[in-house]
Amino acid sequence: MNVLLPRTVSEACDLLAAHEEAIPVAGGTDLFVHWPLRIENRDRTFVDLSGLDELRFHRWTDDELVLGALATYWDIIRDPRAGTELPLLVSAARQVGAIQIQTRGTWAGNVVNASPAADGVAVLMACDARVRLDSREGTEEVPLSDFYLGYKVMRRSPVQLLTEIRVPRRSYDFQMFEKVGARAAQAITKVGVAVTRRGEEWRVVANSVAPTVCRCPALEAFLATGQPVRGPEELAGPVREDVSPIDDIRSTARYRETVLTRLLYYGLRGECPSFT
Repeated sequence: MNVLLPRTVSEACDLLAAHEEAIPVAGGTDLFVHWPLRIENRDRTFVDLSGLDELRFHRWTDDELVLGALATYWDIIRDPRAGTELPLLVSAARQVGAIQIQTRGTWAGNVVNASPAADGVAVLMACDARVRLDSREGTEEVPLSDFYLGYKVMRRSPVQLLTEIRVPRRSYDFQMFEKVGARAAQAITKVGVAVTRRGEEWRVVANSVAPTVCRCPALEAFLATGQPVRGPEELAGPVREDVSPIDDIRSTARYRETVLTRLLYYGLRGECPSFT
């Protein structure tokens, strides 16, 4: 394998421009887990970002929480302000894996790994996060909800480096994150959902039920109408418009749809007067 060691973000962008096949690596948790099985990775070129201290930060501004590309789950778990303002992020971070993963794995790595089961992506998307992409040609900001184009396909070119995730600071009337898996942590999500509400504005984001982590606009619109809902099955219609679960080694499509509607119904029943 070939490992490139940039000293600055600018140098990292130069290396990606010169080696378009190169893969940026931060925490490396997913890479290391699959290393024994993915023999082809041993002939690839990696850009190791671990030495870029300028990306090892998270900071609060008046308007945003900004996560540098090397900000870890543990950074947010330990931040009391995050627990108060953005408990969704803390809840997801605590269920990503064991402490070893939480202290090494990065939010940015979770985004660009592009797994449909990514818990960190679901909560970031429910909070309307945006990602910053840097390259030699300049900087681009993309809403996380628009970042994925298909399974493992992103609005990130090979020469772009995700350097920041920007999460708006807002007051929410309601926040919810639910994960169903073989265990609460150290297990890939079978079905997951993150929900936020501000007044009549809903964000519903599901994972492990489509080729990507996805917002659920049909369900959001349905919830905004305040129509009566007498059971989980009455959410099935809008849910089917938004998701496309499959049968795989962890679950069946029917199971995923059933569990998702139940998570939503019982999670929202106390927040929606129309839910009976």
